[in-house]
Amino acid sequence: MNGAAFIVIAISTLAAALAAATLRKLMHAALSFAVALVGVAAFFFLLGAEFVGLALVFIYIGAVAVLIVFTILLTRRDTGKDHGFNWAGAIIAVAVFGGLMWAILKTQSLVIVAPHTPALTVKRIGVALMTTYVWPLQCVGLLLTAALIGALILVLEEKQ
Repeated sequence: MNGAAFIVIAISTLAAALAAATLRKLMHAALSFAVALVGVAAFFFLLGAEFVGLALVFIYIGAVAVLIVFTILLTRRDTGKDHGFNWAGAIIAVAVFGGLMWAILKTQSLVIVAPHTPALTVKRIGVALMTTYVWPLQCVGLLLTAALIGALILVLEEKQ
């Protein structure tokens, strides 16, 4: 079952990524990009990394992809123009795919069996964040708070 699921997810993810790189209409490309991110999240779920998969769904699909779609909807100017197939995007996508496949196939670690490690649960991640990595976590929180305050100040200055 895992092999068949992997093949289905891989084909759909690659097709969505190729569509995102080659489609001329921005809305279709953005939605294809979101489908490709769903496929990447499905890989994480298949590998048993539920936390990373959910973080990818919430952050990239729930925030970034929706932001891209709203940006396209709010700034769209050329709604009726269709320029045809994007050959440059297809060539670049195939070149990147070929380079990644070459790097994967040349890697020697494919034959080495990884040592068994205990499952990484959300509880273990939380304990590590609140004990070992508490200072970096606090610094990131402080940085995000400062960025939010800075954005609010910029918006308030533009209105006046």
